[in-house]
Amino acid sequence: MQVEEARRRLVDGLGAGPEPPSPESARQAIAQLAHPGTLGPLARRLAVGDLELAECVRLSYRHVLGFDKLVLLSGAPRFMLRVHFWHGTAGAVSEDIHNHRCAIASAVVRGRVRMECYEPAADGVPAVAYRETIDGPGGAWQLRRVGDARLRLLHTEQYGAGRSYGLAARTLHRVESVEPTVTLFLETAPQRSMTDVYVRSRGRVTDRGPVRPAGDVSAVRGERAHPPPKTPLPPAVYLAELDSLARSLGY
Repeated sequence: MQVEEARRRLVDGLGAGPEPPSPESARQAIAQLAHPGTLGPLARRLAVGDLELAECVRLSYRHVLGFDKLVLLSGAPRFMLRVHFWHGTAGAVSEDIHNHRCAIASAVVRGRVRMECYEPAADGVPAVAYRETIDGPGGAWQLRRVGDARLRLLHTEQYGAGRSYGLAARTLHRVESVEPTVTLFLETAPQRSMTDVYVRSRGRVTDRGPVRPAGDVSAVRGERAHPPPKTPLPPAVYLAELDSLARSLGY
């Protein structure tokens, strides 16, 4: 029943009309679902392993940016609900500046994330722009270099447990966590067929240390001479992480 209730809340919150949901409606939906009294029973029910296990595991994998991405509910094309387990590993690759194909929302369940938002600007810091496409649901990333660009930092925000945010599809941002963190993440209906990815240029130093060279294509979202496949998590790992999440929420 927790699963059907979660689906109903998402459908009611995001709407079923032709217009894409707003970032605020996505944020409100995810904030409700991230409440321990809602997410705990949902994680416990899914950890039993008899509900849509094959499809959810197929789309769940260890992300190149240092977190485990576990799909909880696949309601494509209207929504996809997933949980991110950030391990806070020292030296983990940080996200590049990017946007999304759809409005997204995220809620911090445990731990803390830091988000930076950017915009193109002639007086911004140098970067290299790429266009990213994906070979179908769960497919490999494909990156095409667009050229040089400049970006300006608009603002930085810290989000701790209980806080949430929503972003429009084209909002440029990057998120990182330097400690073990769990976030609930919501994708909504696609509005675009590609995303924009920016890698800051060689030699720039930030308050977190030197940024990797823009010319180092291997650094961009896992793109290498032979891009690594998105290897699904073993079912046992998927279920163990859901079990751990449910236990941490008291279920």
